[in-house]
Amino acid sequence: MRRRHALATVLAATAARPAAAAPTAAPAECVVPAKAGGGFDLSCRLAQQMLAGERSVTLRYLPGGIGALAYTTVVGRQSGDAAQIVAFSSGSLLNLAQGRFGPHTEADVRWLAVVGTDYGVIAVRKDAPWRTLRDLARALHADPRAVAFGAGGTIGSQDWFKAALLARAAGVGHKRMRFVAFEGGGEALAALEGGHVQVVTGDAAEVQQQLARHDGVRLLAVLSEQRLPGLFAQVPTAREQGFDIVWPTARGFYLGPQVPEAAARAWTESFRRAMAAPGYAAMRAAHGLHAQTLTGPELQQFIAARMQVYRALAAELGVPRR
Repeated sequence: MRRRHALATVLAATAARPAAAAPTAAPAECVVPAKAGGGFDLSCRLAQQMLAGERSVTLRYLPGGIGALAYTTVVGRQSGDAAQIVAFSSGSLLNLAQGRFGPHTEADVRWLAVVGTDYGVIAVRKDAPWRTLRDLARALHADPRAVAFGAGGTIGSQDWFKAALLARAAGVGHKRMRFVAFEGGGEALAALEGGHVQVVTGDAAEVQQQLARHDGVRLLAVLSEQRLPGLFAQVPTAREQGFDIVWPTARGFYLGPQVPEAAARAWTESFRRAMAAPGYAAMRAAHGLHAQTLTGPELQQFIAARMQVYRALAAELGVPRR
């Protein structure tokens, strides 16, 4: 209870802090390409807060295909809208690598900024019989059909990959595991609390918000190189428990491909200033993200490198390209 109260206090205090100055740029919209409550929602709320001194940002929810609908809409009908940014994550890049966004590729939008990184987690209900990741792996090995994974994404999504990698580490072919897809991490966590699935492979930031409101979720592992600070300090990594599974999730934003160059540069500079501000680290942490800031050429290099990694991983697990 003390942890939840402390986190809620931090979130409330951060959200209530007034902007440093009145907005000077035109109002803008941040598209959340999923239902409320997941990582994309958190990203847009962070953008809304970090840019408050320069422009007002409203949120618009556009779920569909775990980002596919938003991507195709921006590439097509709204390609030149300079007042609209769209949240993306490493999961978006993974979907692009598999051809899940139709004929579009990573070259079809303007990548704007990465504002932080998240890490995968393995979550169960608080009353689940498994106390460690090894306990869960043993149960999977004994009867893969007795454990249902839930996640914000379909087969081939990043949350599916987390489950598939765990199943493989447990000595179970990923094609034998039970997997239930939801439209966003918020829905998956609600299903976990409701007992409709037994395990959720999600992200730490999503679960952090859940723990601030409820007490029915327990973490077996974080998929980071080292333990995460704060709320997750007592949660062991998968590596600590003998499973070499690490899954970082970059979170950021992109623009339509026809946004004028001057407007794109203005957006980039706005994000650079916001991420360099003294209070940004605390603001980012309150939204469950960790240090990673990328814009410009560094961001383009990051996108290219991750696309190579994801294409190779999809081929390794036999996920067909669409």
